[in-house]
Amino acid sequence: MATAIQMPSVQSEVSDEEWNARVDLAAAYRLVALYGWDDLIFTHLSVRVPGPEHHFLINPYNLMFEEITASSLVKIDVNGNAIGNTPYVTNPAGFTIHSAIHMAREDAKAVIHLHTPYGQAVSAMDFGLLPHTQTAMIAQHDVAYHDYEGIATDLDERERLVADIGTKNAMILRNHGTLTVGDTVADAFLRMYFLERACEAQVHMLSAGRENLNTPPQGTPEKVKDQSSGEGMGMVIRKLAWPALLRKLDRIDTSFRN
Repeated sequence: MATAIQMPSVQSEVSDEEWNARVDLAAAYRLVALYGWDDLIFTHLSVRVPGPEHHFLINPYNLMFEEITASSLVKIDVNGNAIGNTPYVTNPAGFTIHSAIHMAREDAKAVIHLHTPYGQAVSAMDFGLLPHTQTAMIAQHDVAYHDYEGIATDLDERERLVADIGTKNAMILRNHGTLTVGDTVADAFLRMYFLERACEAQVHMLSAGRENLNTPPQGTPEKVKDQSSGEGMGMVIRKLAWPALLRKLDRIDTSFRN
């Protein structure tokens, strides 16, 4: 199955580090589509381009996620201006959210923001993410919250986004969706995987009524936090899970690498 979008490769025009970042980000877009997390063309994944400049890669606004390739990603500066020639445009609302986090957090090299039904459902619950499943306990300790301010076109919102996420690596944008960050695309993607799975499980379990839920024993969420944090989890994500996901994509369609 080949992508419907064909454009010349930019591999010879960028550094090896940038090309690797492009391939990883294109892979993340394809995986988001594969898992059914996309929202037509209306959410965004971004990564900082390695190097001294504050440049970022983000999706073209008119492409479906399953069409995105490494070469079609748009390189922009902190003001949202395209770097170099591109036939594509980007979404100002996507830039507002992503630029805020990228500019404030040196470790937030990758940012993923989604509008899935399950993520939106939990974002509309006043109690937020509950620690009632193992997956939720893996994610919950690292989740911040940001109140809804309308479609994110107001640049003034950036300082509040930054203040709300603080040092955490995931955020539930209330009445809106989910967001994760990472030092690599792999880190951000796997954090989103756990957060989205936790949200999906929460929506299903609440169908039984909150009064019927089994609350984990006291201290268990803290124990799971310790078990799933640190460099050990990072190694599992980058050395085991992410390569496996790339192999999965390669079996389906290698065109994300173009």
